[in-house]
Amino acid sequence: MTRPGKALGLHPRILQSHEEFMLHFRKLFVFSLSAFLLFPVASFCQALTWDQVRDKFESANPTLKAAQINISESRANEITAYLRPNPSFGLLVDGTQLVPYQGTWIPLLGTLYSPSVSYLHERRHKRELRLESAKKATDIATSQYHDQDRTLLSTLRDAFVLTLQQKAILALARANLEYYDKVLDISRERFRVGNMAKIDLDRLELQRVEYESDLESARVALETAKIQVLMLLNDRTPTGQFDVTGPFDFSDQIPTRDELRRTALGTRPDLKAAIQAVDKAKTDHKLAVANGSTDPTFDVWYTYNPSFNNAYDKHTIGMSVSIPLRIFDRNQGEKLRTLLDIGLNERQRDAAEAQVFSDVDTAYANVESNIVLLRPYKEKYLAQAVRVRDTVTYSFQRGAASLLDFLNAESDYRTVQINYLTLIGAYLTAVAELNEAVGREAIP
Repeated sequence: MTRPGKALGLHPRILQSHEEFMLHFRKLFVFSLSAFLLFPVASFCQALTWDQVRDKFESANPTLKAAQINISESRANEITAYLRPNPSFGLLVDGTQLVPYQGTWIPLLGTLYSPSVSYLHERRHKRELRLESAKKATDIATSQYHDQDRTLLSTLRDAFVLTLQQKAILALARANLEYYDKVLDISRERFRVGNMAKIDLDRLELQRVEYESDLESARVALETAKIQVLMLLNDRTPTGQFDVTGPFDFSDQIPTRDELRRTALGTRPDLKAAIQAVDKAKTDHKLAVANGSTDPTFDVWYTYNPSFNNAYDKHTIGMSVSIPLRIFDRNQGEKLRTLLDIGLNERQRDAAEAQVFSDVDTAYANVESNIVLLRPYKEKYLAQAVRVRDTVTYSFQRGAASLLDFLNAESDYRTVQINYLTLIGAYLTAVAELNEAVGREAIP
């Protein structure tokens, strides 16, 4: 039986080169992509997994460290809130003779010395209420820290996913360039033996610039993505010595919307902070009521050489109690403000809860949309693009397809592959947004 290539009068070396090329390339892209995702870019560079990147981020990010200081400052306020009022010390000196009288001047003979100590006694559990309010402020600061951590982790996850996506695109660009170089080698051999026109070979060689441009653009995009990750990690490692690794694929098995909603209500730190703010507002109102009460001040003093009628009263002691009359100022304004603040925080809590539902529903819809788009690619389009590209290439090398058909098939293949990788990146980004909306990693 006559082989198709011989029927077209092709040189045996061209046929042999094509057969070796087709046998080699079917596994080239999968191997290149796997190598890029699973192994470091250099032998001295250890690729970090997502868990390693996250742990390094939480220990090194300066924004998170600053937020931790806010919690420590809030704990310091607890000490201040529970302090007792300081006692006051006073010294009274009176009765010193200023000028001589009837020729006699003994200035210190009748001087009265009276040291005193006074202390303000706080009633109605003011100290305890101040401490309770300060502790609840610390709880709010802690929840706000976790919320900031949640937001920054989502940003880090986006940068991590983008790095994986750009690695995959770079692997695709390299595989495409290698494939095209193989086609050029065979085309040059065809031109040498007279089976291809010079103009067609020139057009093929000019087309290579697009593959070179794709490769260089992919390198720049990968380096930019790595810089973003390193910035969040507060790491000065050169990009050539830094790499990440992880699965770059999608799964259509996700929790239900209702499950994610229930989880978010229990884990979202911003909602927790809003609930804690309502509780703190109630404590602040109790403190405002307590601050409207009267606090007595106790005074105790000792007197030496008093000018009393008792000639033997050289050493005396006295005491007094003073109580402010809360006739006009009973802290009415602060009582009203804190009462209104309770209602304000309750409304803000309701708004935060509504935002949680909105965030979960929006992110869930994005994940579902990406899954719907990805399924036909995995089930049909990827294999179909490879099959069309290989078939048209085979026909072109035997003169059964035009140069335009070959270039269109190459373009379609690249478009399908890039779209698939972009959709995978969009899916993983949507998953990161959904995890941020839930408040924890509901989908790994």
